[in-house]
Amino acid sequence: MGGEGSMLAAIKSLKNNRNLLSKRKEKSALGGSYANIRLKELPEATPEVLQEIKQRIIRERKQARIKSISIFLVLLFGLIALVLFLSQ
Repeated sequence: MGGEGSMLAAIKSLKNNRNLLSKRKEKSALGGSYANIRLKELPEATPEVLQEIKQRIIRERKQARIKSISIFLVLLFGLIALVLFLSQ
């Protein structure tokens, strides 16, 4: 009969998953309490600081866009030059 191999693989997979689950419960890496944790005090963001961050992000995006367009144009001109050179 067909299908024995796939059933055997399913049984092995379930057995392995069960074994991994028991190991994870033993270690309990995620267990514990957050009762004694202190949160870091962060400064308030003023409108001026937010505006500076916005301007910096806009500037960085503009520089990245110019860089990617220039690389594309260099590659395009190189490809055109290669095609013209090989067509002669």
